[in-house]
Amino acid sequence: MNLYAPFEARTSETLLIYWDKFREGPNTIQYKVYVDEKWFSSVFCTDETITGLEPDREYSLRVTAEENGQLLRTAGPIFVRTKPAGERLDVTEFGAVGDGCRLNTLEIQQAIDACPEAGTVYVPDGVFRTGALFLKSHMTLWLSEKATLLGSENLRDYPVYMYRYEGREKPRFASLINMPIVLPADCATAPAWTDVTIRGGVFNANGMALFQQELNHPEGNRGSAVALRNIDGLYLYDTTIRQAPFWCLHIIYSNHVTMNRIKIRNKFDENGNRYQGLYNGDGIDPDSCGFVNILHSSIESQDDCVAIKSGRDEEGRQVGIPSHDIRITNCEFSHGFGAAIGSEMSGGVWDVLVQDCVFHQSFSLGSVKNCRGRGSIIKRVTYENIHMINTSTEHDMTKWFKGAINVDQSYGLDSFTVDELHPVTEGTPSIREIAFRNITIDTATGYAVFLCGLPENHMQQILLENITARAPHGILVENTDAVFLNQVAVDPSPREESAVSFRY
Repeated sequence: MNLYAPFEARTSETLLIYWDKFREGPNTIQYKVYVDEKWFSSVFCTDETITGLEPDREYSLRVTAEENGQLLRTAGPIFVRTKPAGERLDVTEFGAVGDGCRLNTLEIQQAIDACPEAGTVYVPDGVFRTGALFLKSHMTLWLSEKATLLGSENLRDYPVYMYRYEGREKPRFASLINMPIVLPADCATAPAWTDVTIRGGVFNANGMALFQQELNHPEGNRGSAVALRNIDGLYLYDTTIRQAPFWCLHIIYSNHVTMNRIKIRNKFDENGNRYQGLYNGDGIDPDSCGFVNILHSSIESQDDCVAIKSGRDEEGRQVGIPSHDIRITNCEFSHGFGAAIGSEMSGGVWDVLVQDCVFHQSFSLGSVKNCRGRGSIIKRVTYENIHMINTSTEHDMTKWFKGAINVDQSYGLDSFTVDELHPVTEGTPSIREIAFRNITIDTATGYAVFLCGLPENHMQQILLENITARAPHGILVENTDAVFLNQVAVDPSPREESAVSFRY
């Protein structure tokens, strides 16, 4: 039971810790958190945000695992220091006005540019309308609980520049929150910025006003709500991001990234009304990123809630930056298509854990997907201790999505013949070592389990263990070797002749 305190997930008064589960299965173990050997909290999850701390002070942190009053294991102590308080710059001191009408791009950007190292740009209560903003190293952008940065509806407030878009470097409109422009030639270099924190408030990208403008404009592709790249040490904490014209939170070419207790709202507004005219709006996209944590967060989307990516086809393979060591735990997913990997994965994806998550009205819980031309590999991926309920029939089986558990190398193809061999080339992708454990599924549409590999390169080593599923369709397996089933029960609808169909 190892204990971790990611260096990026520190503020002047909070620290984040997380630890490995004592054992697989339901959360019956109680974990007790101690700060300087004093009890702080008791939880049944595997992370805790420690609050009320002093700036620039070292703390001793320890966690115990207990069951029925019996001590099972101790992790730590480890010693972690909070950040210094730093200087705080209030955007209203630079002339920003939070009346929801005035454009504040210049004033807020001036505050960011003036922010000293380890400083904070603070946005007080109010609605601050703004165009694209560009952050820098060693700073915090902190919104008060009742503050909103509202994206301008005017396209001229978002310059066009080169950023990765659907796996390739293309011209795209700036997002509401960005890092400074990086030229394509710099993509494969070490991260250019470090120590960036975004916390609090609401980032509303005003996607309904921008979507059609950006979609139809010949000069650029759509921007995100927040698109950040080339960072080593990024922390998003206790913030809400909503209404993006494209993917909501896009993190590119970055390492040591933690998202803690954030909310993504890309399908419904604050009153529960659906955002009109938005589509292809993923929630969170770690894209060629390493050492990523998504903890205790709530993600609502009209597409993939989380999509782990690493570039597309030949360009993605040439850049060659994988996504790896990614942990998604204690999260809630709603609508959309769950926690996905791909389909742009040409730099490779490996060592991914999705654990202790709930999926509500989501068509898929896990979608591992690619197709011919991508190349590279997806491997060592685990989904475990997951509960999924989907009573919605808004989405059914398509070329894009086919099942609650969906591992698919025919993704996006209008036609696919399971025994039609193609030559094996550098563009032939591989999938292996994928595990689904301790999962309950109750869905109104699709397969319970859909596994479809390539006839010229079968998927390898797929584990299905302790799974109970109710779905209109049962289990379909095509072109997959070494499929292990242990305690798997599937209840298909009466119209299904067979609950399980295998073809090799």
